[in-house]
Amino acid sequence: MSSFLTAVTGRRQATCRTASWWLSPELASVCAARRLTREKLAHWGLDDQVETAELLVSELVGNAVEHAYGPVRLSFSAEDGLLRGEVEDENPDLPHLRVVDADAESGRGLFLVDVLSCCWGGERTARGKAIWFELPACDRAETDTPIGALAPVAA
Repeated sequence: MSSFLTAVTGRRQATCRTASWWLSPELASVCAARRLTREKLAHWGLDDQVETAELLVSELVGNAVEHAYGPVRLSFSAEDGLLRGEVEDENPDLPHLRVVDADAESGRGLFLVDVLSCCWGGERTARGKAIWFELPACDRAETDTPIGALAPVAA
């Protein structure tokens, strides 16, 4: 169907890639989340986003493990030129950006998420909350074409 759509319209069919994992509420899950992020984004050809996504996932999963309770869910979707990462936990309290002293040893995680992502946010869910971030996402094979973008077919 995709090649038919391309031939008729001269455009590629938009694709959406998704992945999700449940992690245990323990510190070792932060390392597992980084590994899952690295492997999935590499598999999707999103090598340029791996380092930033790993850092952001580390912060969000680390916060969920430290401040929440119950299992943590890590999810990714790549569509329409954006990679969305999401971390869900069972604590309904939404985090907020804080101003921290230069000497503080913690409290900068959401600042990193704010600075390094295109956008981010949080929302309450039926089970607790989900914190998400978005990064630009381009295919490795077509570095000028975002995932899911409609591109003309080369003649």
